[in-house]
Amino acid sequence: MHQLLVVTLVLVALCSLGSVDSSAYDKIVTHSRIRARNEGPNVCALQQVLGTKKKYFSTCRNWYKGSICGKKAVVIYECCPGYMKLEGMRGCPAVAPIDHVYGTLGLVKATTTQQYADISKLREEIEGKGSFTMFAPSNDAWDQLDTTARSALESNVNIELYNALHFHMVNRRILTKDMKNGMTETSMYNDLGLYINHYPNGIVTVNCARIIHGNQVATNGVVHVIDRVISAVGNTIKNVLDVSDELSSFSAAALASGMMDKLDQPGHYTLFAPTNEAFDKLNAGYLERIMGNKAVIAALVNYHLLNSVQCSEAIMAGSVYETEEGSTIEIGCDGDSLTVNGIKMVLKKDIVTTNGVIHLIDQVLIPDSAKEVMELMGESQSTFTDMVSELGLAAAMGPQTEYTLLAPLNSAFTSDLLRLILENHILKLKVTLSELYNGQLLETLAGKLLRVFIYRTAVCIENSCMVRGSKEGSNGAFHPIMSLIKPAEKTIYELLIADGRFKIFLSLMETAGLTDLLRQEGSYTIFAPTDEAFDGLSKEDFALLKSDLNTLRTILLYHFSNGIFINGGLEGGVTNLLKTLQGNNLQVMFVCTNSQHLSFLSYQVISRGLVSGLQDFLTAHKLVWDNTLIGERVIQASQLKQKEGTMIRDNVSF
Repeated sequence: MHQLLVVTLVLVALCSLGSVDSSAYDKIVTHSRIRARNEGPNVCALQQVLGTKKKYFSTCRNWYKGSICGKKAVVIYECCPGYMKLEGMRGCPAVAPIDHVYGTLGLVKATTTQQYADISKLREEIEGKGSFTMFAPSNDAWDQLDTTARSALESNVNIELYNALHFHMVNRRILTKDMKNGMTETSMYNDLGLYINHYPNGIVTVNCARIIHGNQVATNGVVHVIDRVISAVGNTIKNVLDVSDELSSFSAAALASGMMDKLDQPGHYTLFAPTNEAFDKLNAGYLERIMGNKAVIAALVNYHLLNSVQCSEAIMAGSVYETEEGSTIEIGCDGDSLTVNGIKMVLKKDIVTTNGVIHLIDQVLIPDSAKEVMELMGESQSTFTDMVSELGLAAAMGPQTEYTLLAPLNSAFTSDLLRLILENHILKLKVTLSELYNGQLLETLAGKLLRVFIYRTAVCIENSCMVRGSKEGSNGAFHPIMSLIKPAEKTIYELLIADGRFKIFLSLMETAGLTDLLRQEGSYTIFAPTDEAFDGLSKEDFALLKSDLNTLRTILLYHFSNGIFINGGLEGGVTNLLKTLQGNNLQVMFVCTNSQHLSFLSYQVISRGLVSGLQDFLTAHKLVWDNTLIGERVIQASQLKQKEGTMIRDNVSF
């Protein structure tokens, strides 16, 4: 009884150490215990992938989805690590007996490893004095080992098998809480490294073998059961590329990019290495075209490289990772298969090296930065792509010259606008989204200058705003835009004169001596009242207006805002404050009514502080507006009318 009490206290002490600084693995075991609390004491709930023997202390995400790697998972209940059942009692009320490492192998049902320890003369060592950690392959792991390799071990038990088991051992006790992501432990075979990764989802791997039953404490150490037999590792990623015939094309690309030295240095990398057959699938001449451009070939190679070790057993759902090229890829799983960007392409998993892991893939991953600019466009810009090709411009945009494409969506095109493609949608230089700034002038191939407008939630060029999807290629940039670009060709004054509906407004501007404001260079937005807006004013009202020029100027300047604000630059659903030349703010809202995008002025603010007797003229209910600097493009606006104290909205086109 005294011996049992001592053993129990030792076990409790070791377990309490784990709770002081719990790891992701320990937390997920705790969560599994909580999920199984109705099954009795010390029971853990696991998920088992249907049709397999694979079991997991699962994440919340997989638990509620009821699947792992897209495959249905059923809930099973087992004793939590360190506990056992007693006949006739509910749950797992008993603490598992503690034994030396050899005896513990039997407790965790790693009987094949126990048998091999016996016949290889390792038994005496792991029954004796010391403190060991054994990563013990499960019985299934030994059964999955290549038959030739297993026969070689069994035919030379005193050397090969003994050394193989020593490679699974560390000469000190290491619990899962001590296993940090990216750490290296020295094995008991020739001091070769064991590469440990501890992932946020609770998966712990050693040389990419998953710990499936951890922390079985022994009197002289601890046993962790793993799902595969691991072998000694001595090569870097570069070494593997150098000697692998099926990776010679990627090896040549890595050499040309200057990346080989990096792949020979210490680190924690994951390389998705395309086979030679994968390179054979590329368009004819692609590899030859980029091999002479070190920046492009480096981008291609780096897009296959992650600065973290992602073993296949740690991937239980799709996650996005940043590559060394700078953009991202999604790594996921579908059953036993790994996926890259949603596609099953991994031929061979978990080639472990001293500085990371390699997965062989059957496709070459090509980032935007390794594509020419014309290759960046998708189906939504197919009309633009076809027109550029028909004009012969695609052939002129060679890989040695940089361009920027402002590509309208297909819906923006009409048959008579082909000329605008050449004039307004291909810039002479490569300009990325991050390089654009307000007031910037961009020169097109035809020599035209396009203005850039930066707003809080939009980036616009002349009358058209960008939509999501900007990309940067090897010889240029690509920005999808909402509509065809039509630069301004007339001043505000010329547009108002040509329109014919602003005679009264222009007359008042002339009376106030402000006509030059409509002609001079600058950046203005004008909220221009049509002649109809003045219908409520009598001759006496006009006379009163013209008699006080200072007041008239103040009123007219209240219709001007510094800066150019196009429809796409106004944020929808909120009030946009625009500073007027008069000094006060206009409150402008952008709303959608009956599928029409309408902009109107706030009645309450416009009518505030106006000269007595002139409310009929300047109350906002009759003001319509147009950003006249964007050209003669038809704009839908909203004319507001006041009727018995209510606001009525009528659509007006001009």
